Amino acid sequence: MPVGTPFHSRTSALCVSQNWRTWSGYFVASSYDVVHDYEYHAIRNSAGLIDVSPLYKYDIRGKDALRLVNRVMTRDATKCATGQALYGCLCDDDGAVMQDGTVFRLAEEYFRFHLADPALRWLKLNATGMDVSIDEVSEQFVALAIQGPNALKILQGLIDVELGRLRFFRLASGKILDVPVIVSRTGYTGDLGYEIWFGAEHAERIWDLIMERGKNFGIKPAGMLALDVARLEAGFILLEVDYIGAEKAMIASQRYSPFEIGLGWTVDLKKTHFVGRQALSEVSTRGAARQIVGLEISLSGFEYLYKEAGLPPHYPLAAWRGGVPVYQDDRQIGHATTGAWSPTLKKYIALATVEKDFAQAGTPLNIEVTIEYERKTTGATVVKTPFFDPPRKRALMTPPGERLSSTAVG
Repeated sequence: MPVGTPFHSRTSALCVSQNWRTWSGYFVASSYDVVHDYEYHAIRNSAGLIDVSPLYKYDIRGKDALRLVNRVMTRDATKCATGQALYGCLCDDDGAVMQDGTVFRLAEEYFRFHLADPALRWLKLNATGMDVSIDEVSEQFVALAIQGPNALKILQGLIDVELGRLRFFRLASGKILDVPVIVSRTGYTGDLGYEIWFGAEHAERIWDLIMERGKNFGIKPAGMLALDVARLEAGFILLEVDYIGAEKAMIASQRYSPFEIGLGWTVDLKKTHFVGRQALSEVSTRGAARQIVGLEISLSGFEYLYKEAGLPPHYPLAAWRGGVPVYQDDRQIGHATTGAWSPTLKKYIALATVEKDFAQAGTPLNIEVTIEYERKTTGATVVKTPFFDPPRKRALMTPPGERLSSTAVG
């Protein structure tokens, strides 16, 4: 049976909607209010507080810790300094992505993975013969994401770390009062944000401190519906939604290489060996047969279809998930997997997997729309992702009161 995260006493009291979902065996709020709009706008205009504790967490320690991380990840972990985070893919021997995720280098011989799916057995299989310990610490540690333009103002002063100098995808150890924490310049919203990782026994205390500190900065707890729209705007893919992990794929077409899901940049073929390297080298040479792309759906065409039916246009305020056919002329050349109205961009956007010949920005396509149980199509254009990419996401921040630097790092 699903259980609440260590923050459940706080999140359940705030969840007026009683709209819950399960994530890795935990209850998490889909939205706290009856609608998720306020939570989304907090992420984009002030700050949203998101419980991301259900992520699986694995500590890798020992003389061969770097060797193991480098073996199972497509990135070159030798280039990851202590205090740095890496995002990349974990692939099988055939180069199919099992899942994407992040790894933190906490010390010279100490790494921590944060993953969407369980991976303990797979990590241990790949560590055979290595001098390394692998421990699942998913229940011992919790995580809060503070995302939005006011995130720094809220956290600065709570944590004894100069967050204004913390670069994108870097992390630091510190304390909130007497509680040891790791704070990382990471997140799943595509905005300025931080994630705080600490012992589960301190969950309620830290939640209360952050919410109290954030009152004057417009902080709101944000659920999965708001997060889903934000991550779509950021062009971030989601496992089992925008692609299927290799372990759950049932047929060949459900298996994706990193080059097909927009993560070819995470594959470092200069490494002499990692799981899937030979297969990925071959894919890199011949080119991927399909690509995940961004789509911008024609507003005039979409609204015209509703007008024909005598209805006002209905834009999806919550992100939809599923396989929506995408066409070039009358031939299906792909499918859209996530779509929603972007309140910030004032556009109807989607992520879609399409054949490589139709993946270039500017390519006109058509996407299926169902109105009054009747399937129709309207125009859509391939666009570059991310759809939303504010400079503050990567900018080197200065302490509150000083002018924001425009220097992009990471």
